[in-house]
Amino acid sequence: MLTLIAIYVLYTLFENLLHDRHSTAFLSQKTHLRASFQLPVWLKVMYVHVVAACLAMLAGAVNFSVRSRKLHRLNGYVYVVCVLIVTLTSGYMAPHSTGGRIVSIAFNLVNMYWPAATVISVWQARRKRFDKHQKWMIRSYLFCFTNLFIHVITFVGRSGFGLAYDLSYTIGVYGAIALNVAAAECIIWFTLRKTTGIFEMKGGFSKTD
Repeated sequence: MLTLIAIYVLYTLFENLLHDRHSTAFLSQKTHLRASFQLPVWLKVMYVHVVAACLAMLAGAVNFSVRSRKLHRLNGYVYVVCVLIVTLTSGYMAPHSTGGRIVSIAFNLVNMYWPAATVISVWQARRKRFDKHQKWMIRSYLFCFTNLFIHVITFVGRSGFGLAYDLSYTIGVYGAIALNVAAAECIIWFTLRKTTGIFEMKGGFSKTD
């Protein structure tokens, strides 16, 4: 899994920072940009958003397999900081979302739920409730895949059903949120229901401490 995520992260960084660094393809699909939209500022925020999202995806993936307590804890805080940066930058970009206000509302809901789930996960770890920490971390981590799911659903909507880009993107956003939540709960149910966590406890320490 870590290898696939690393490949996806490299592709995302290449696509957004090198190949189409001005987001020409994406911005060309926006039909109603607000008067407050400023391209140079938006691009800078987008660069920070993309880098932080990629780091969060990598940090989260590493922490599901790391054995070192100190490395897990340090990497966990990197993940938390990156999630906060992603949601803050998303908050700036949300009003300019493709699809208008209804999509902005969806992104703002994510911007509230994702950091909340992440903070709850950390809080549970500090209270030594490692099983609950693992569950909330899964709920948090699935939102790293929001952009991927959005683009997959949007592509299916446009290419498979011939829908307009705005409508496909709107369905993609809400579909991605639903998929994130459903996938997290399925993973928790099928993976953790018969155990106290994904990882074994060794010497009183869970790898998700």
